[in-house]
Amino acid sequence: MKLTLRALAALLFCCLIPVAQAKRPPNLSLKDLKGNKQSISSLRGSIVVLNFWATWCGPCREELPLLSRLSQEYSAKKVRFVAASVDVAKDRPKVDEFLNRYTIAFDVWVGADMDTLEDAGLGNVLPITLILDEQGEIVARVQGQAREEDVRKPLEWLLSGRNGPAPPALTKRY
Repeated sequence: MKLTLRALAALLFCCLIPVAQAKRPPNLSLKDLKGNKQSISSLRGSIVVLNFWATWCGPCREELPLLSRLSQEYSAKKVRFVAASVDVAKDRPKVDEFLNRYTIAFDVWVGADMDTLEDAGLGNVLPITLILDEQGEIVARVQGQAREEDVRKPLEWLLSGRNGPAPPALTKRY
């Protein structure tokens, strides 16, 4: 009986590890536009909207200005917005051109890639937006082009101390 309970406990523990890891984004080591190393874990303590995008992604071109506007609205409320580009290194000039054209008013990091996102269970669709709580846990994610309410609802829920029903853990917009 004890052996069976131990085996069951071990099995349960092994099954919970992947579930727990799925609540955290991959701790990518990326660079900001000045070349300084950045990591997602360094954002703990703030609510974070983390968006993965690329210059070649049509929906990203529409989504990033929306996120930029929301970042200005929420900047006084300890909410950080970060856009992580998955463009390959040789296309870095395209990132700068894109940012100049669309005037994105929040942090942009470069060096992400689609393989890392897929390996982390985030999918292979762009854009993808993650909403992280202050401990770095994913509370919501949007696969495809986020709508304003897809970002606003989880932010308001977190800012209100998690009052009311939780936002959907996954929203698909494609």
